[in-house]
Amino acid sequence: MKTILVAIVFFFHCLSIHSQANSHVSVKHLNLDTLELGKAHAFWLSLGEDHLSNPIKIPVLVVKGAKVGPVLGLTAAIHGNELNGIAVLHEFFENLDPKNLKGTVVAIPGLNPLAIANYQREFLDGTDLNRIFPGKENGNRSEQMAYHIGAKIISVFNYHVDLHTASFGRINSFYGRGDMQNDTLAGMLNALAPEIIVSNKGKASFGSASGLTMRAFAIAKGIPSITVEYGNPQVYQKEMISRGVAGLQNLMVHLGFLEGEIRFATDTNVCSKSYWLYTDMGGYLDVLVELNQKLKQNDIIAVLKNSFGEEIASYKAPEDGIVVGKSTNPVSSSGSRIIHLGILK
Repeated sequence: MKTILVAIVFFFHCLSIHSQANSHVSVKHLNLDTLELGKAHAFWLSLGEDHLSNPIKIPVLVVKGAKVGPVLGLTAAIHGNELNGIAVLHEFFENLDPKNLKGTVVAIPGLNPLAIANYQREFLDGTDLNRIFPGKENGNRSEQMAYHIGAKIISVFNYHVDLHTASFGRINSFYGRGDMQNDTLAGMLNALAPEIIVSNKGKASFGSASGLTMRAFAIAKGIPSITVEYGNPQVYQKEMISRGVAGLQNLMVHLGFLEGEIRFATDTNVCSKSYWLYTDMGGYLDVLVELNQKLKQNDIIAVLKNSFGEEIASYKAPEDGIVVGKSTNPVSSSGSRIIHLGILK
């Protein structure tokens, strides 16, 4: 009898958890004007439908301050394996008091839910969503998803921060990307206090890009937008998450959403450009340098061995720089990534 009672209690406990998880309402449009001032809100936003005619839903967190002001948008996991940003947004919103806030903060902790569920980077059709903005209203599956993100989400922001990590087989430092010639973007990047800032304008710099990144799309719409990379894929890294939360809090003060003291980092390395180095043959790759390591021209960065353990190639830094990211996958065909090299100003 006792065993049966325990089972019944456990069943209703699980039922309660399930009910709570599904208690948030779903909406088709993000209308911030209808939300009450001085409160936090959480709901699902529909962006298209899956094969069962069910809405593709993304989670939306909104804190609407007691005082009217601009809208800061925070997006995470447009790539489904980039999870640190989700935890950053969860923790950041736990400590955000609307009574002290001037303006509205909107967060999307999981912008590509189908990819997240499948433990993959790309959308379900294999397309990188962050390379096809503005998408197409009547296009293919990924094009429609990008279109909905731009039309329903990005369009309501006055400022935008896009949270990323490295992809599978690679690791990243804590670094930001944005045009450091633009005072607004430079201020936003510095407020987040990353280890490295790479100055660029937001267009895809590698891969087969058929459109704009989400950041470049936002900037084209007149919305100041930056990208921040928080470490490694498919994991939660406590240090990255805590640094991410602290940076967003500092950014809020910098932009006037909160009162407080602004703490800019004094040891951030600013790069005028960056690029990946690739292997020119296949084998087993051993990358010898570490993240954030400063390099001199001709420093050895990696060695390549064949299947018999014989060294067949070594790779050197083509110029002075700093290691922004690097490969962690030893299995390397020709054209595999070695390191992401930032060129310091």
